[in-house]
Amino acid sequence: MTNHQDRQREVIDQIEKEVQENKLTFSTVEPVSDFDNDTRVCLTSVHFPKEYLVGKIYSQIIQPLQRFFSDHYFYSKDMLHMTIKNIRVMRNPPSFTDADVSKSERVFTSVVPEHIVFNVYFYRLLLFPTNLALIGTTDPELDDLVLDLDRQLKENGVADDKIYINKRYFFSNMTLIRFTKPIDTAFRNEVLNISSQLQFKPYIVDSVSLVQGNATLSNKNIIQTWKLKTT
Repeated sequence: MTNHQDRQREVIDQIEKEVQENKLTFSTVEPVSDFDNDTRVCLTSVHFPKEYLVGKIYSQIIQPLQRFFSDHYFYSKDMLHMTIKNIRVMRNPPSFTDADVSKSERVFTSVVPEHIVFNVYFYRLLLFPTNLALIGTTDPELDDLVLDLDRQLKENGVADDKIYINKRYFFSNMTLIRFTKPIDTAFRNEVLNISSQLQFKPYIVDSVSLVQGNATLSNKNIIQTWKLKTT
């Protein structure tokens, strides 16, 4: 494990501590009764994982939990995504305009192809107050990409309005389930059991998509997708 991954794990552990103590200093998505028809909209950038990774996540995590805890909201295969860089958080009405989308698209067109692919090292599940996520550390190239996008978005008047626990050492976060009610001990224990057995090979992120949609991306508009450099 690299020093960079150690720093990422420290941030992840800090997030878990805040969740356990119910003292959150970062943005979260409030639950709704109908996630499919959630009218709140965000502007963000994501990576849509390849089919083989989606299949592994479904067989090893989602299906075992869905078998016994089906009353929660489970992401379908086409909804799964890794957040790369938020731009505007969920709101109704949206906190961005068509002009903001156009500015963001220009920034991503300029920035993303100049950055290189990076690995994600998935290693655990993390229980947030209202969702379950698959978490991974990454190569430093993710930080380089996020910080470059952040700077140029600000320069173009589309500053990120999300509150982060840190402004460095970004990591990979893939939401799998959104909770429809408080989780019980049985669910928590099964999550911990599955998490302890996870084994993922490094996954290469090679593309970034600019999207607008609701929290689950069940209703999404993919504005454009860019490839990262391989060397």
